[in-house]
Amino acid sequence: MLEVKNINKSFYRNAALTDVSLHVNKGEILGLLGPNGAGKTTLIRIINRIVQQDSGSVRFDGNLMTEKDLQHIGYLPEERGLYKNMTVEAHAIFLARLRGLSKKDAKIKIEYWFDRFGINDWRKKRIEELSKGMAQKVQFICTVLHEPKLLILDEPFSGFDPINVELIKQELIEMKATGKTIILSSHNMKSVEEICDRVVLIHQSKKVAEGKLSELQEERKLGLYAVRFRGSMIAFVNALWTGFEVVDKQILGDDRFEVSLKMRGENSFDDLLNVLIGQVKMEAAWEVLPSMQDVFIEIVQTKKEIEDEK
Repeated sequence: MLEVKNINKSFYRNAALTDVSLHVNKGEILGLLGPNGAGKTTLIRIINRIVQQDSGSVRFDGNLMTEKDLQHIGYLPEERGLYKNMTVEAHAIFLARLRGLSKKDAKIKIEYWFDRFGINDWRKKRIEELSKGMAQKVQFICTVLHEPKLLILDEPFSGFDPINVELIKQELIEMKATGKTIILSSHNMKSVEEICDRVVLIHQSKKVAEGKLSELQEERKLGLYAVRFRGSMIAFVNALWTGFEVVDKQILGDDRFEVSLKMRGENSFDDLLNVLIGQVKMEAAWEVLPSMQDVFIEIVQTKKEIEDEK
């Protein structure tokens, strides 16, 4: 769907992007992750032809991107831009018309989305009367009204309460199921990692990693496991004996615990379950994979160590 190749961009001799390449497959959710100032927003602006790259190319559906391709892209910028004096409905129609919808089609789409997001009662209100969260909903709706092939969302969950974050996440999952392609850019890796198929990590203007979320986590796992159980902590520890090392524990109630541990020697997950069965009442047991935040920190630290050795 989208191919970014060898993009370079500098502002006043300061590198914003350095030889960045990535691709986005049709029908996937790609997480563009990294700290503030890494270059994510600059890359998104280049894709949307708001900023011109110094070198490199952007291809959409196999061809060099043109202005016409923007009709097939929905872009939610980090800096929310709504005309405060317009009504919610007029604003949505205005932006839908800019994306090529007729007024009639725009109204049909608005009816569907306003009902879905529960904002019908606000359609005649001016934008300036809306709360931040309500304005966020309106902006998201305006981004998807024209049913774009590619949806690019820059910090999409900023300003939303947890309930609305889940609402937007569910919408994105459903859009993906219908074949939409989505790019989510965020410095808050936890907020997007659970719905991304692949991720691209950017740090200090450079791409430092790209791949499936599960693969990046698998490569950097630390051999940690967790068990949640009811019973005696003493009985739990005695059952482990010398085959396992307790790393951390949480008290969840009077006789309820969650323990993180490491295997010793050749012990396996099956061995862990076997020694615990009958000693405590297990509620859950699982392998602990690193978060994307952990993965990012490990990658950056490793690269720094390599550079320092040079």
